[in-house]
Amino acid sequence: MMMQGARIARRGLSRLSAAVETAAAVVPPRMPDFDHVPLPYDGPSAAEIARKRAEFLSPSLFHFYSKPLNIVEGKMQYLFDERGRRYLDAFAGIATVCCGHCHPDVVGAITAQAGRLQHSTVLYLNHAIADFAEALASKMPGDLKVVFFTNSGTEANELAIMMARLYTGSHDIISLRNSYHGNAAGTMGATAQKNWKFSVIQSGVHHAVNPDPYRGAFGSDADKYARDVQEIIEFGTTGQVAGFISEAIQGVGGIVELSPGYLPLAYETVRNAGGLCIADEVQAGFARVGSHFWGFETHGVVPDIVTMAKGIGNGIPLGAVVTTPEIARVLTRRCYFNTFGGNPVCTAGGLAVLRVLEKEGLQENAHAVGSYLKDRLRALQDKHEIIGDVRGTGFMLGVELMGVLVGKGGFYGNVFRITPPLCFTKEDADFFVAVMDAALSKL
Repeated sequence: MMMQGARIARRGLSRLSAAVETAAAVVPPRMPDFDHVPLPYDGPSAAEIARKRAEFLSPSLFHFYSKPLNIVEGKMQYLFDERGRRYLDAFAGIATVCCGHCHPDVVGAITAQAGRLQHSTVLYLNHAIADFAEALASKMPGDLKVVFFTNSGTEANELAIMMARLYTGSHDIISLRNSYHGNAAGTMGATAQKNWKFSVIQSGVHHAVNPDPYRGAFGSDADKYARDVQEIIEFGTTGQVAGFISEAIQGVGGIVELSPGYLPLAYETVRNAGGLCIADEVQAGFARVGSHFWGFETHGVVPDIVTMAKGIGNGIPLGAVVTTPEIARVLTRRCYFNTFGGNPVCTAGGLAVLRVLEKEGLQENAHAVGSYLKDRLRALQDKHEIIGDVRGTGFMLGVELMGVLVGKGGFYGNVFRITPPLCFTKEDADFFVAVMDAALSKL
């Protein structure tokens, strides 16, 4: 079945994608009412955009659907194409739009700051970066209170790995198989899927057996997976390591939850070897898991370094690393500087995101509606044999299909990643399940 899934992944378009398009075109369930009229669109056609994209943009870019969508406007949990057709967004720009598309509070904060000061440099004082850093630190446990701003999750993870190596004096990093941490030199080494790795030097990283309760070699046995981390340290390093990096739920890997009890054991093992524990919260963070604000909190651990991006800015190019004052001091050994990290427009937007999450109770909504949606999806699993697994928490859910490509989720491309804006409603969830049910019925 795995080899079949890999062959299907290479073919590109899936039967399910085609079935979704057919189901929506022939017998679409009723989409929930939404009080918004998109502006008239007078820009270039989808065909013209595709032509320019093919000629002037990277040939590595790919798109979803046999007929790519030309998205011209967004409002909360909905997107609109050039004809004004509305779509329910269950992907949120890869788990990025947390408050909703073009949320007025976030847009207002960005435009107000842009109209006053678009950019200077962190070499001067400005309250936007300091206010956001303070607010972000207030959401962290323990002594995690020093913030470094970056422009992306890849940058954040690169910085975190470098800090761990500098602080410990060791080079070896342990990450999990099936993980994704970015596409730069260091983070590509920590990433453990051949689909996302180029043939460039990626040194000093060891990939532990993935504690995957569904496909993993040891099922849900956390002790056996943690033993593999110990053996890596004993037989693959000097006995001292720089750190361990892990997502709480693997996003690109297919919304894979880690075996219960694994992270505390892995953290203890790594710390006994002198290493730091890095939590990659690029996708799971900022209330997406619903029950907690950070994914690592669902495992009862406190990391030494936390990285984040995506939901931090609701679509703004923004990332961050948060660590302790002691670890942060390693970057004073030389000059560390990031021209755009902490840009006033981005940090003003980030602060607005935090305020919206709290004011509108979006974490609570992610928990309530996400749990409801997961129950509905599990009911579909009982109905359709092609569904192998339904997993995740809050608005970070995955539906694994047997041998059918859905998108880019999972090593075999057979996991439907459901990561909507946190303003998703139960009516949206019902509509989503109805469309999926209709599509699966046509396979």
